[in-house]
Amino acid sequence: MAVGAATLVLIDFQAGFGAPFWGGRNNPRAEENAARLLDHWRARRWPLVHVRHLSREAGSPLAADTAGAAFIPALAPVRGEKIVEKHVNSAFIGTDLEDYLRKAGVRDLVICGLTTPHCISTTTRMAANLGFGVTLAHDACAAFARNADMSWRPDAPALEAQAIHDGAVAHLHGEFARARTTADILAADG
Repeated sequence: MAVGAATLVLIDFQAGFGAPFWGGRNNPRAEENAARLLDHWRARRWPLVHVRHLSREAGSPLAADTAGAAFIPALAPVRGEKIVEKHVNSAFIGTDLEDYLRKAGVRDLVICGLTTPHCISTTTRMAANLGFGVTLAHDACAAFARNADMSWRPDAPALEAQAIHDGAVAHLHGEFARARTTADILAADG
């Protein structure tokens, strides 16, 4: 996949993920790496899409009418950039994302965002099942301790955020996407 032929999809880089509600997280540089990708795409005027989760769950840090729903400043869309608002994990369910990509003739995506085992995984799987080629910028994604509810198995230890992230990426790589670092993705344009 040529990097310039791909549409960058940034998922759920929102203020609400800074809430203590989520617990510990891995990869504190995810946003920094995503910003590097975003700057690269913008500098070349390549297509990109910002996705935002507007939760309908009471008390969610990502609820629609709260400060948590806002994009974080470093990754906020600018005028003319496509914004997709979703209410479930997949950016394709209940949105115009697939139609938008098809009309633009997009065949390949570079995906990054929050959180790796939920919205990133679900969107990546659906994108691949819909026939898009997907590169996952795994170091521009992150997971939280809250992403793994082990209450179904009370004798098991809690999973750490890094293990949750690594497991999610491992399940996607090869089957649904090619996992690459931000540096590798940017170098592909060099």
